[in-house]
Amino acid sequence: MSDDSFIREVNEEIRQERARLIWERFGPIAIVAAILVVLGTAAFVGYEYWAERQASHSGDEFLQALTLANSGKPDDALAALKTLEQDGYGAYPVLARMRAATVLIDKGDVDGAVKEFDAVAADSAIPSIMRDIARLRAAYILVDHGSYADVAKRVEDLTADTNPLRSSAREALGLSAWKEGKAADALKLFNQISSDDGAPRNARERATMMSELIRGSGAAS
Repeated sequence: MSDDSFIREVNEEIRQERARLIWERFGPIAIVAAILVVLGTAAFVGYEYWAERQASHSGDEFLQALTLANSGKPDDALAALKTLEQDGYGAYPVLARMRAATVLIDKGDVDGAVKEFDAVAADSAIPSIMRDIARLRAAYILVDHGSYADVAKRVEDLTADTNPLRSSAREALGLSAWKEGKAADALKLFNQISSDDGAPRNARERATMMSELIRGSGAAS
């Protein structure tokens, strides 16, 4: 046997012995880790499947409730939305509460609708953007059915320049101010909207129209 062959055989024996020692020491750990990976992957895939099924089921229930509401069956719609609020998955319980409040408006129950929107706005478990939208919805109802103070209580802090809902909040406040004879306040709010490049185009157009109407009336002078 040449020296090279002898060295190769010795090296091979050393590698095999090292592999055996490593396997004896870490083999069981590797097996357990592999099992945990398989089980974790299976659990994740299973959860994703379950979540998708739950979301799909809740979505179907929400669409059915909307169909009932649009078909002139408000009581049936409210019952379906109440069930979804209690048993729905993901964002659907919140959407059900918001839509139920809208159904109450259609039924003429203004106080009930405002109460429902206020309840959503006060629920700290709900994402802040949804709570702010609920506050806006209540404010727009109160433009016709409440006072300027009622509207301001809900949306005045949404009028800040950095708030993404500022245009809608300013519009609700402006309409309420105009209704109560606060023409100067209303004009200021509508001017803020019409001069805001970040405001939606439709909102700027409405604000411009209201500004012209107030100036034309002479009430703000």
